[in-house]
Parts: sequence; C-alpha cells; structure tokens
Amino acid sequence: MEFNVKKLASDAGVFFSRAMQFTEEKLGQAEKTELDAHFENLLARADCTKNWTEKILRQTEVLLQPNPSARVEEFLYEKLDRKVPSRVTNGELLAQYMTEAANDFGPGTPYGKTLIKVGETQRRLGAAEREFIHSASINFLTPLRNFLEGDWRTISKERRILQNRRLDLDACKARLKKAKAAEAKAACEGDAVPDFQETRPRNYVLSASASALWSDEVEKAEHELRLTQTEFDRQAEVTRLLLEGISSTHVNHLRCLHEFVESQTNYYAQCYQFMLDLQKQLGRFSGTFVGNADSTSPAAAPSSPAVAAATLPAVPTIPVVPTIVGVPNTVAEGVLNPNEVKPPASGTRKARVLYDYEAADSTELALLADEMITVYSLPGMDPDWLIGERGNQKGKVPVTYLELLS
Repeated sequence: MEFNVKKLASDAGVFFSRAMQFTEEKLGQAEKTELDAHFENLLARADCTKNWTEKILRQTEVLLQPNPSARVEEFLYEKLDRKVPSRVTNGELLAQYMTEAANDFGPGTPYGKTLIKVGETQRRLGAAEREFIHSASINFLTPLRNFLEGDWRTISKERRILQNRRLDLDACKARLKKAKAAEAKAACEGDAVPDFQETRPRNYVLSASASALWSDEVEKAEHELRLTQTEFDRQAEVTRLLLEGISSTHVNHLRCLHEFVESQTNYYAQCYQFMLDLQKQLGRFSGTFVGNADSTSPAAAPSSPAVAAATLPAVPTIPVVPTIVGVPNTVAEGVLNPNEVKPPASGTRKARVLYDYEAADSTELALLADEMITVYSLPGMDPDWLIGERGNQKGKVPVTYLELLS
C-alpha cells in the first residue's frame, strides 16, 4: 500500500510538472525544444495521411453501402466480433418482386415474360454487386482500417510519449537555469566582505552555506537533464522510424487502390454486358447491333447505323465500347449469313435452352425454353455466341441461354 501511495504521489508530481511546463509554453513564459525540420515534415505527412485515409474510408463505405442503418449494423457486428448476416442486394430484391409479379400476371403473357427477363437480369446485376462489394471490402477497406486501427494507433502512442519526454526535458532545462541563477546570486552575496565587528558574521556564514546548497542543486539538475535528454533522443528516434514507415503505407495503399479499380472495372463491365443482353432480348436495341425487329426480310433491314437511327423509335441505348471484353463484334456479325454457314465435320453439341429468346434480326435464331438444339462454333466467332440449328432453321444464339450437353 505504501509503495502504491508513493508511486501515485510521484506520478502526480510528474503530471503537475508537465502541465505547468505546457501552460507556460502556451503563455510564452517558457522555452520549448523545437524538433528539426525533417521531423516536423514527417509529422505533417503522417497527419495528412491519417486524415485523408479516414475520409476515403468513410466515403468508400458510403459508396458500397448507401444505407446508413446497414452501415451501423455492420459496424456493430464487427466490433462484437460476430459474422455479419448475409444481406440481399437491391437488385436481387427487385428481381424477386418482378418474378413474383410475373407469376401473378401470368408468365406466358407479354408483360409476365418481360418481367421474368428483366428480373433475371436484375438478379445477375445484384449478384455482381455483391461480388464487387465483397472484393472491395477485402482488398481496399480492410487495409485502410488496419492502418487506422493498428499502425496509426502505435504512431499516436509514441508521439504522446515523445511529447511527455519533451516536456520533461524542457522542465529540467528550466530547473537547471533557475538553479544556476540562484547559485550565481548566492556566490555574489558570498563574495561581499563580511562585517567582523559583529560577534557573529551571520550573513557571511549563511551566504556560504546557500552557495554550497545551490551548487549541489545545479549538479543534481545537470544529472537529471542528461538522463532526460537521453530518454528524449531515444524516443525521438523510435517515433521518427515509425513516421518514416508512412512511405511503406502509401505503397501498400497504392496497390490496394489498383485492386479496387480493377474490381470496379470488372463490375461495371459485367453490368454493361448484362444490359446489352437484356436489350437484345427485348428487341429494343439500336441498328448499330441489330436491324429493325419488325422487318420481314434481310433486304428490309437498315444498311447503316444512320439509316437505322432514322427508322427506329427514339429509345435510349447503351453506346458500344469495343474495348470491353465480351461485347459482340458487330462488324463481323453483321455480315453473317446463317444460310451460308456449314456445320463443321466435328465439334457439334446438343444444348438445352434455359430461357425464351426472341431473335433480334434475321441472323439470330429464336429460342423456346427447354427445347433441344444443335450448336457449334466458327473460327473467329465471338465466344459469347454459337451457331444454333433446329431442323432447317439456323442462326446465332447466345451462350448464356444454353446448357451445353455432352
């Protein structure tokens, strides 16, 4: 118990000394040990990294999960070290509603069939969104959180220790300065000629004694200053090494940023391809890809995108970006004549149709769910398409609508 009381009193004394030194520095009544310019630059860079990392982390969380209550729920589960429950994405929920509506309206009606097609696309969009969120959370958000909750906490702790070491150092410097001033004053008083007419030259004796006491105080203050200076230098070196590690943090975050961009690119490319497929199913695509869906013969189809734009109704369409993987090659497919295609000697397969598919033009083959057709590929053909045959009918069919059989 006695040890604890002494330690408590000692800690209180140290705290009081630091508080006094800090207050006097703020009031301009005490000198402050300044860090070198390189160290100050490291501190400023670390603070800048911490502030912007927090902002980027929070806004990325908003991007991936716009619902504030859902973000709070995920935060609580994370702090409780429990698994976050699986949450249905908005696209998947919309797909569920569309499918249920189609069943009520009648899956064989035009509206019901369209609801099913759009719902299936929404489900695929929702699944792609889920995969993107999972990938971004692991490859981008987690490293940012690890820095703020790990490395930055360590840096902050060492900076607080360095601040305390500096306050102790400056307090020792102040005590030494006062002790030297008092010693000099006592020495001056001791150098005065004593009045030996007195029976006891008290002033002389007291001055000599005070000078000796202050000399001991100066030696003690110098010893404490050397120890404090050593501790301050050691802590400054530890803190400097941690601050220099911010450069490695930037390199790691740069790599994570590239992975985030790659995941986002793949996600939007998937969404783009899904919407292209949906527009082709609905027969509402521009003449850049397909001809007029109402044409009865190839001769009636527009011969150029400009003519197609003039004959089709003004329907917003997604522009064709040929650099995205998986988008059909429109030039090569536009000149394909199914009647001139000869099946290869080997390589034909049977396929079961998964969904109904309406042919967008005369080069494609309309499909009915659950029917069996023969399919094969041609050299140079887009991998997302095959040539399908049903009796005497022949045309291109999308691979995503088929279940290939051995």
